[in-house]
Amino acid sequence: MIEIVKAGEFSLRREQEDVHERARESVEEILAAVRRNGDAGLREMTRRFDKAELDDFRIPPEMIAQAYDKVTPLFVEAIRGAIANIRSYHEAQKRVSWMQTKENGTLLGQIIRPLQRVGVYVPGGSAAYPSSVLMNVIPAQVAGVREIVLVTPPDERGEVNPGVLVALRELGILEAYRIGGAQAIGALAYGTESIRPVDKITGPGNIYVALAKQMVFGLVAIDMIAGPSDITVLADANADPDYVAADLLSQAEHDPRSAAICVTPSAELAVQVAAALAEQVRVLPRREIAEEALRSFGKIVVTETLEEAFDVVNRIAPEHLELMVDDPHSWLGRVENAGAIFLGRYSSEPVGDYYAGPNHVLPTEGTARFSSPLNVDDFLKKSSVIQYSRNALLDHAPHIITLAEAEGLHAHANAIRVRLDKEGGPRA
Repeated sequence: MIEIVKAGEFSLRREQEDVHERARESVEEILAAVRRNGDAGLREMTRRFDKAELDDFRIPPEMIAQAYDKVTPLFVEAIRGAIANIRSYHEAQKRVSWMQTKENGTLLGQIIRPLQRVGVYVPGGSAAYPSSVLMNVIPAQVAGVREIVLVTPPDERGEVNPGVLVALRELGILEAYRIGGAQAIGALAYGTESIRPVDKITGPGNIYVALAKQMVFGLVAIDMIAGPSDITVLADANADPDYVAADLLSQAEHDPRSAAICVTPSAELAVQVAAALAEQVRVLPRREIAEEALRSFGKIVVTETLEEAFDVVNRIAPEHLELMVDDPHSWLGRVENAGAIFLGRYSSEPVGDYYAGPNHVLPTEGTARFSSPLNVDDFLKKSSVIQYSRNALLDHAPHIITLAEAEGLHAHANAIRVRLDKEGGPRA
């Protein structure tokens, strides 16, 4: 079911599958219909893809209130605990504006402001994720975003997953709509008669949502184009194979294209992990998905040394990295590329997905080489502040003029010379 290979034989398969042209054409058609026809286009696409007839896209307050009757008290308690942890973690990321002055009268600084209006996409139906509400909304709230609008697909009756509704109610989100797919992205980007456009769109979705986000980027900002989830467990000979296998399966069950990789210097552990995977996967409700992921994108990589294992991990640049090694803190500095790092046998990946506090919106498919988890900075914009005094301008004028003329931008240079003439400075 899962292949065991030596490090030298390990090929990092990161094939970017070409999206079927019909999917791209379909997304273009959907976006054009929403942009051209507004609510009417949105209503048509909701009827076609979600099989729901809706006059009003806004989620009714009574539907949100009734959602609490459809979840357990323990679920509400868990949501509230997760909110507290996630908010506390992201509060530590807050930035403040700053200014600095120099003796010559120069003032330089940076003003940091929140985005004004952000749209959060949350998947619906069988793939509904209340945790996605928390992970996308809370950093925006901590950043100070004044308007956060949530969109999520309805079922055929026009209803929304109750867990999602409870999550948005607990966060105080007042503007939420029953729309999904590429049409929801179009509504957030272009606006319709009933939905005002946003400045940025965040949140996960299927290939149609991902393509739509890609197509509207530039008109609005987006968080990332996320691919299938992945996990790498780096384990030494003392790791528990049952723990390793369980955590690999926690990601393999997401999607047939999810990558689940174990890297270890222990050939004995590799065999034990493979056996544990075969045993544990048999009882999973999503067994077929997990088995296909393990067959197609799963690997157990055996290295000569623990040092070589870290070299392999840094090549993978995993979304989730677990260090199941003795004294994981001493090895933390060897990790160069990873979205989230879990230290030790008790720091299972789902701890980070749901409850610990760090964001679970992470760079996938090796993009941890240059990308970071969703964070408060993603909901901020920064403006530079520059104020020169007369003395500073006269002092720096020759250098500014020299650089401008070197680039052939003589009007730039002249803007400085005009001031030198008026202020009685030396003509450069």
